[in-house]
Parts: sequence; C-alpha cells; structure tokens
Amino acid sequence: MSANPGEPARHDPFSPEALDPLPCFQAWFAEARALEPNDPDAMALATATPQGRPSVRMVLLKNITADGSFVFYTNAQSRKGEELRANPNAALCLHWKSLRRQVRIEGVVSEVQSQQADLYFRSRARGSQIGALASDQSRPLNDRVTLEARAAEISALYPAEVPRPPHWTGFAVHAHTIEFWQSRADRLHDRMLYTRIPGGWERCLLYP
Repeated sequence: MSANPGEPARHDPFSPEALDPLPCFQAWFAEARALEPNDPDAMALATATPQGRPSVRMVLLKNITADGSFVFYTNAQSRKGEELRANPNAALCLHWKSLRRQVRIEGVVSEVQSQQADLYFRSRARGSQIGALASDQSRPLNDRVTLEARAAEISALYPAEVPRPPHWTGFAVHAHTIEFWQSRADRLHDRMLYTRIPGGWERCLLYP
C-alpha cells in the first residue's frame, strides 16, 4: 500500500520500488501535516557530550534539503547547542501517533549559513523573535517576572525589526540512516532501514 492514496509505489518505503528514502519521508510528512492534529513537525532530538552522556528534547523540523539534511533552529548556547558543537552527531525521531508511524534519523550535524539563519529568523513571529533575545536558554532563572521584564525591555528597544542574536542559529542533521516504522497488528510491525552509501542508499527490512 502506498504512503498516500494515489502516491506512486516508489514513495512507499516498504515498496520494492522505493530506493530513495527522501521522497518516502516527504510523502509521510505531507500526510502527517494533513491528518496529525498537533505539531506534525515535532521531533525528538538526541544529543550527547563528547564523553557520551546523552540528552533528548523536542524541536521542530523546519526544512529538509535535497541532500537529505533535516534542519531545525535553536539557541546555540543552550545545552543542545553546546553538545552539538562539541559532538556533532545527533539522532531524530518523529512520531505521528494518529497515523501509527515513526521515522528515526541519525547523522552528522553542521550549522547552517548565517544568511539562512537570518532569513528564517525574519520569518518568525515578532514574539518568538523577542523570546530568542530574552532567553538565556538552559541557564538558571530566578523567576518568570525576570524573563517577562526582559522581553518587555527588548520589545521597547526594537519597536520595528528585531535583530537575530548571534547565538541563535540553525543546525542540519545530514542523514546517514533513515528508518521507517509502521504499526501492525500483534506488534508485528514493519520496519525499513535505509543506510547511505556512496552514490545512493541501501535498504534492509528489520524485525520489529
């Protein structure tokens, strides 16, 4: 069965014709955006220190590049930003509960160009722009009043355009593996793992 009604079989990750995982992901993602009631672009981001101590949190997928990089934006001075700069490897997981599907992605991380970060920052709502300046993300906060006062000060300081903070940027996870998971009865789920190789991808069906 194809990922979407009417989708070519090559866009179904479990079809023998689906040799490239990126169109398959795009097809699943489009269906999730149409049917998932809340935040279909939400994904768990797992990072680790150079010593291997892991941490995980939710971020939002903002772009998928033609070369298979999955892009999100954040404060680079946060815990995740510092860990990504010290150990540029990450894992992502998107779970669409209503569709009973999951996609796992692992790869090497790089920062986006400053022009790209500027462009996306300008597209954000003004309140989100102010919040990016006001928050010392992951640092201790005495009380919420302090945060709200800082946001008010920044809003007054920049009544028009809010500048992008130099520490606020984007990260791209260049996928080395992409795994598709589809729920099935009796926990006999479908799992298809795509692994990047020179010139393309190889794929392997996994036990559930």
